[in-house]
Amino acid sequence: MSEEPRYALPWLVGTLVARTAETASASTLEIDVPGWRGALAGQHVDVRLTAEDGYSTQRSYSLASPGTMGLPGAPPDPMAHDPRIALTVQVVDDGEVSPYLTQDLLVGDEVELRGPVGHWFVWQPTDPQPVQLIAGGSGLVPLMSMLRTRRLARSSAPFRLLVSVRTPQDALYVDELAALGADGTGVEITRVWTRTGPPGWTGPVGRVGADLLRAACFPPDVRAHVFVCGPTPFVEAVADTLVDLGHDPERIRTERFGPTGP
Repeated sequence: MSEEPRYALPWLVGTLVARTAETASASTLEIDVPGWRGALAGQHVDVRLTAEDGYSTQRSYSLASPGTMGLPGAPPDPMAHDPRIALTVQVVDDGEVSPYLTQDLLVGDEVELRGPVGHWFVWQPTDPQPVQLIAGGSGLVPLMSMLRTRRLARSSAPFRLLVSVRTPQDALYVDELAALGADGTGVEITRVWTRTGPPGWTGPVGRVGADLLRAACFPPDVRAHVFVCGPTPFVEAVADTLVDLGHDPERIRTERFGPTGP
């Protein structure tokens, strides 16, 4: 799928069909989008809200749903893809869009979307190379799309996930990740709590550093694809440390967002 400039992508009207609370401040929205042409794992969409007085604002949100482009047996007609997408939205303090999407948008309400956007931070399910995923806070969302795509495609590519959040109450997709890590299909998961771990926790507590990255990630000579997503300070620190540890910077792809996170 070639990269398209945003202005070439049409705005589509989607309908909210389900909303699931992931944490006290994050919800997954399932949206039916007629005309949706599919996406690659790791891409995102623009969401636009327009008030009655004509004021309009938009934000970008990563897709949490599996990518359907590039799947073995995917329909050749791009309009034949499943029109339902999923976005996991973390409420941003003083935000305009995230509180509305997670609290005010009701099942049956419509919302404008444009996408998929982005071709750099994506994983192709036909690629057999090992994949290292590193998430800070809600940076897990596009990485979850990759994990779900892997499962849907029945890929045997080895995956490792290092996910860092503040406390267990802030963790996304808890049950699904636990199942993925225990199903014997080649996904290894390491959790890091930066402030407080769950009762009885004996693993890492604190920020992600060189020792943890060395222990939890594929070694540099494996030449895994590395995807790092989270708040800007987290992403920059992790990417710099990976390079210091000997990872090829050309194989490290990053995506970052605003100041909230672990």
